[in-house]
Amino acid sequence: MSQQLLIGIDIGTSGTKTAIYDQTGRRLAVHTAEYPLYQPKNGWAEQDPEDWWNATVEGLQKVLSADGVNPADVVGIGLSGQMHGLVVLDDADAVIRPAILWNDGRTAKQVDYLNGVIGKEKLSALTANIAFAGFTAPKILWMREEEPENYAKIAKIMLPKDYVNYILTGVHACDYSDASGMLLLDVQHKCWSREMLEICGVSEKQMPKLFESFDCIGTVKPDVAKLLGIPENVRVVA
Repeated sequence: MSQQLLIGIDIGTSGTKTAIYDQTGRRLAVHTAEYPLYQPKNGWAEQDPEDWWNATVEGLQKVLSADGVNPADVVGIGLSGQMHGLVVLDDADAVIRPAILWNDGRTAKQVDYLNGVIGKEKLSALTANIAFAGFTAPKILWMREEEPENYAKIAKIMLPKDYVNYILTGVHACDYSDASGMLLLDVQHKCWSREMLEICGVSEKQMPKLFESFDCIGTVKPDVAKLLGIPENVRVVA
């Protein structure tokens, strides 16, 4: 009887780590692929989402080619990753601009607006949080004010690991845990906050579908399965 293999991928700030395990939890192989951090201005922090995908492919190919690993035995892939980062896609699902990361500090004005004008009490009631510079909502407001042409192109908003999940499956997905750090989630009712979306000028249609972290969001797309040499029925977990 063939073994069942599980793959974990972490989309980190300095690199992506990929590991493969058998059904007993024994790690068979691990690989880390690094990528650059761009700082076009003081206090800014950006990355190219394509770098995450390339690092993911590199890591998957490395661990799938390790001794004792048969790619045909892979049954599941799960992702974790850096929170709060803003990834925006247009209506053709192309990346509009470099991702603005969790450690980017450009949104001081927008944070002051959210905490001061909208008010910490209201934010807390809507999202169980207040605004910080690294959160996603202030970044959306920054784009609206500073890059209106890019802002107008936004068809989908997601987090870094959600982008990789989308490339793997074709599903726009986010898990509740990561979504809670966007300042856009109604944590109490486990749905996108209509009031916060309205404040940011975006619609629920532009947001990914919400899943529990352990939910299966779909299976790998045929082109990804072919690229990696794994079955098309491999499940991907939020």
